[in-house]
Amino acid sequence: MKKIIFTVTNDLTYDQRMQRICTSVSQAGFDVVLVGRRLKTSLSFKQFSFKQKRLNCWFTKGKFFYIEYNIRLFFYLLFTKFDAVCSIDLDTILPGFYSSKLKRKTCIYDAHEYFTEVPEVVERPSIKRIWEAVARHTIPRLTHCYTVCESLADLFAENYGTEFGVIRNVPFQLTAPLVKATNDPKVILYQGALNDGRGLEEMITAMAQLNAEFWIAGEGDLSKELRNLVASLDLNDKVKFLGFVTPDKLKELTFKADIGINLLKNKGLSYYYSLANKAFDYIQAELPAVNMDFPEYKRIEAQYKVCLLVNDLETSTLVHTFNQLINNQQLYNELVENCKLAKEVFTWEEEEKKLIQFYNQLI
Repeated sequence: MKKIIFTVTNDLTYDQRMQRICTSVSQAGFDVVLVGRRLKTSLSFKQFSFKQKRLNCWFTKGKFFYIEYNIRLFFYLLFTKFDAVCSIDLDTILPGFYSSKLKRKTCIYDAHEYFTEVPEVVERPSIKRIWEAVARHTIPRLTHCYTVCESLADLFAENYGTEFGVIRNVPFQLTAPLVKATNDPKVILYQGALNDGRGLEEMITAMAQLNAEFWIAGEGDLSKELRNLVASLDLNDKVKFLGFVTPDKLKELTFKADIGINLLKNKGLSYYYSLANKAFDYIQAELPAVNMDFPEYKRIEAQYKVCLLVNDLETSTLVHTFNQLINNQQLYNELVENCKLAKEVFTWEEEEKKLIQFYNQLI
């Protein structure tokens, strides 16, 4: 049985994308190990068809964490047998690249985002130059790569001369009958990291003028600032922070909401060309959503009309757009019906066929 090691920098618990990928690859007959890091808050492993491994680190954030984690990961890979290593994003590509070179094995690159163009990197020029150097050093030398959308695949091919396949980050198809909650007022749901550029400050400000509740599932760099903002605006009765939510509970939570939210500032090409998994989670749960008028979301809206698009994050824009979904029941119902059609197309059961074909041809 061929062994494939997938590497990430998170603690594995909440990584739905990698849980799907590793499950599919392992069920296709490969010996799969998913490697991440251990945190003080890490939960016990949930049982899957693949193995899981966490590396211990002294540092938990910043440049020292990335240096330490990459060193520990390199030596783990160096002294562990494998046939292929799949590095998820640039922050784990160096250990995968060099360990595979030394052992004459295959290195795969899975670009979940345009790493050098995320806001946290774009706004720090010296850090950006380092990661760009890592990208130029490794990606052009790789021949087995894939990413999450066509826009990023085209950009990577243009910038690095390497062809990228496209495997979208979509959920498993819902097979059980969907029982929608009846909420009054309606519930707007955000799921994901509470990081810079996600439009959360703007959405919280807009909530003062909306007859709805705003549920926020996740934590991140802005957790404290966002809670302080809610308190300062006296919106504690309308904005609910739910903290980290495991994938299973997140699915249940999504079914209880009425509207999905996926707002981004154009603070880098990674956000502009993104295709977030939450957009598909909302579709699968039959939630009309508000997305940015960016290329990939515009493509989905043009095909299936499951969401409304906004060009900016001005309070007036957000209030007007969300009020359409809150107050116009006919429009809301039309989008729900469109979600029922789109959810049959955007399923992991269909997408994993491309993934398995990729690994079967590779090994």
